Amino acid sequence: MLSSLLFFAQEKPFWKEIQEFKKLDQTNGIPKRPILFLGSSSFTYWKDVNDYFPGKTIVNRGFGGSRLLDLNNYSEELLSPYHTKQIVIYCGENDISTDNPTPTEVLERFKTFFGKIRAKYPKVPVAYVSVKYSPSREQFWPQMKELNESIEAYLKTQKRAKFIDITQVMNDENEKVRTDIFKEDMLHMKPEGYRLWAKVMAPYLK
Repeated sequence: MLSSLLFFAQEKPFWKEIQEFKKLDQTNGIPKRPILFLGSSSFTYWKDVNDYFPGKTIVNRGFGGSRLLDLNNYSEELLSPYHTKQIVIYCGENDISTDNPTPTEVLERFKTFFGKIRAKYPKVPVAYVSVKYSPSREQFWPQMKELNESIEAYLKTQKRAKFIDITQVMNDENEKVRTDIFKEDMLHMKPEGYRLWAKVMAPYLK
């Protein structure tokens, strides 16, 4: 039994991260009706996210490298425990840059996840943070732009759903992506990048 469990753990990507979340919840408890952040490493590295939004209670369950596929795989574990008042998602950047799906395929993954949220929380507001244009992934920018546009259009057809565009605030005065707000890997952000995000996101948070 144990060997098959271990095999399962190795087979399923991010199994370990999900177990860590369960441990955290047991140790720290789950705050009452938090805002739930879900998605990939741009959220994972935002360790001090609560400092950026005083007066809000945020539970950050981003896990690095995750794709919308993974949010779908673990939707039960990510959604059920938190009885959240709002869900904020940053995910899709890794989908585009891994296994080369079309933006339409990634949109379908998002719609599936949105459907899972709605099945569990019919009335909870959902906000999607647009995919950022990381300099290290410049070759994927056209697909990312298409994905952003298609998710924005889809969310306009849904109730209690918002699209938060963080791409503009990350540009310099010449409309070029600022590289100084990124770490050396040109993928993850320095605190300045998160400050810019927070400014745009604050009005959307419940």
